[in-house]
Amino acid sequence: MNKIAFALAAVLAAFSNTALAADLCQPAANPTNKALLAAAERHLGDQPHPLAHLHTEGTLPHQGIREQSIAAEKDWPILRQAALAWRLSGDARYLQQVDDYLAAWAEVYQPDFNPIDETNLDMLIHAYALTADHLRPQTRDAARQLISRLGNGYIAHIQQFHGQKKGTQTNNWQSHRVKLVTVAAAALGDRAMLEQAHQLFKQQIADNVLPDGSVTDFQDRDALHYVVYDLEPLVQAALAAKPYGIGGDWLTLNANGASLGAALDWLVPYATGQRSHEEFVHTHVPFDTARAKVGEVGYAGTWQPKSSATLFWLAAQLDPRYLPVAKHLADHPVDWINTCYLK
Repeated sequence: MNKIAFALAAVLAAFSNTALAADLCQPAANPTNKALLAAAERHLGDQPHPLAHLHTEGTLPHQGIREQSIAAEKDWPILRQAALAWRLSGDARYLQQVDDYLAAWAEVYQPDFNPIDETNLDMLIHAYALTADHLRPQTRDAARQLISRLGNGYIAHIQQFHGQKKGTQTNNWQSHRVKLVTVAAAALGDRAMLEQAHQLFKQQIADNVLPDGSVTDFQDRDALHYVVYDLEPLVQAALAAKPYGIGGDWLTLNANGASLGAALDWLVPYATGQRSHEEFVHTHVPFDTARAKVGEVGYAGTWQPKSSATLFWLAAQLDPRYLPVAKHLADHPVDWINTCYLK
């Protein structure tokens, strides 16, 4: 009898985890989904191009494996798009594509734990969460192992800081680490990992958001580009954690007088055009100047508010008071946000 009870408890726990993992994204059919379905259909014949290692962080065009990495990363939005298309249409061809891509990447990829190189793996993780119960068992197990390695590996890397608070240990790099840990935990239904993610999120708010609501990246880079790049992963983490109810409302969570909401509020006047900013004028990072010299877009000149549209559309899913800002920046969000969150 005890064995039966134990087995039943395991089944119920698995079901609960899957249901919560699906809350990473709840696809809903609406007229604007036609564009996503059309785009997904155009990519149905594509094949995955996994690499064992990726590296774009800190590189200029044609340095190292930058171009190969950028080409391989194009698999990830295709993967998420196929998963969403399957959830919307039920077309088995999309599920097969997700299975093929997940299997290929899980077999080949070796995490390096560089959060800038790996931040877009959240797309792969979302695709897994959307399809997990319907994947081939071997694909599901391999994908879970990869996602678990990512989540637990980033926690281990953060623990190696031993409380140090400098540079990439507290700037946007840490925000991307926190996002990857949180999204991995949510997709796996791993409450213990989510508890750790909550503590990491809280510490990052305390270390990264200053009393006036600005973030340390702005002080270091003198660029709103990096404010957005710092806050967007934190908003994604808050959204991923929301269905679990762990730690309350991460948007308003108070950490030494700072909060994610305060940081977003600091950015609002720039997003609405009430204030403007010349980017990177007083940056402390030589690489910013190097990118401007080779003509990379966004590394000189006046900051373009529309570049924060995705950030505020995501934030609006946490608090509707950001919706007017989001609509000011873009009439509609990008297709995956529209499909996941807008009913």
